[in-house]
Amino acid sequence: MEIMAKISSALADLSDRDLLAEVKRLAERECQATADLIASLAELDARRLYLGEGCSSLFTYCTQVLHLSEHAAYRRIEAARAARRFPLILDRLAEGAITLTAVGLLAPHFTADNHRELLDAARHKSKREVEHFVARLHARPDVPSSVRRLPAPRPPDVSGPPAVPNDAPAAAPEPAGASAPATAIAPAASRVPLPVSMPPKTPAVVAPLAPERYKIQVTVGAETYAKLRRAQDLLRHCIPDGDPALVVDRALTALLAKIEKTRLAATNRPQGSRRSAGSRRAKSVGIHCSASASRSEAAETGRPQAPADAKRPARARPSGVPRHVPPAIKRAVWARDGGQCAFVGTNGRCTERGFLQFHHIVPYAAGGPTTVENLELRCAAHNAHEAERYFGQRAPRRGQERDGPQFGDGATRSGPS
Repeated sequence: MEIMAKISSALADLSDRDLLAEVKRLAERECQATADLIASLAELDARRLYLGEGCSSLFTYCTQVLHLSEHAAYRRIEAARAARRFPLILDRLAEGAITLTAVGLLAPHFTADNHRELLDAARHKSKREVEHFVARLHARPDVPSSVRRLPAPRPPDVSGPPAVPNDAPAAAPEPAGASAPATAIAPAASRVPLPVSMPPKTPAVVAPLAPERYKIQVTVGAETYAKLRRAQDLLRHCIPDGDPALVVDRALTALLAKIEKTRLAATNRPQGSRRSAGSRRAKSVGIHCSASASRSEAAETGRPQAPADAKRPARARPSGVPRHVPPAIKRAVWARDGGQCAFVGTNGRCTERGFLQFHHIVPYAAGGPTTVENLELRCAAHNAHEAERYFGQRAPRRGQERDGPQFGDGATRSGPS
């Protein structure tokens, strides 16, 4: 306890640059330690030393002696046995170029001829990227479309005495030597609801099967199932077999079009092209008539006439109304930044594509205009980071005040204020 307190105190005294350097050094040391452990497990497995330790397998040794979790033990044993065949894996692990997860995904496909190429292709790749690479390497057939009902939850097997609810009245004491018949408690027990054991929730599965082919597996409720069936019935004229994959594709296409229209002001035509030539002429005639009426009114009343090109003063927005980003500017900024956070750090650009906000480079509160040149996309974390960097630690943090428009809640406020 005292050792950890000293370490925490020493870390708190480090500068930002020194702390970043220390974290990188520790990560490199962990990579080296992982490679050393994998190499040691490979040799221990070859000598079968776990038998002398009273374990029937290397897996049992890792979980019961080394106290690794089952998942951690499996990944390390898998990597150790692959490293015995291809020692280059140890070098890549020590460098931090690949992860144990990547080794597990690639191990079944390693050969003496391709293992170096595969390891180089997986360098610094995420699990999802490696899964796509494996799908290109070894394509699997499509999963047939199916919709099936999950088994209903079953009540647990109650072998002991019937449960009595906590609020049930206490039974009257029986006279000595008397024995109540078994049927006497049956009606009371039958009124006690038995607990129903719900099956564990299965996580959704999205996995690549082959290039441009994916397996998606989810569990939905009765209402969603009814919507799917209704959509299948309405689309029989163009999807005769009611393939759920095609129905979901159409549903997502319609959903994305609606979201882009409401949240990103997406449109198929520029705003100016919506007006016909006739409507533009009518508007110009209306402006001319209004100007003539204004001149006539000025002549009658004797009041000076405002210049024709004078602009009306902007109507002040009520307090609490979010600042407005015009739709055309939203579209231009979104297209330029590619729907991705545009913050660039020392290690490159942020890759976040969710919870994006319109960020004023020169803050709105400091007089920054709401223009394409002064707006960039930021994720919520980097928008708050920019606000703190500009205004200091007193800038409101997320949760205390909105930092910008998030594509998901319909907000239109943007940039630090």
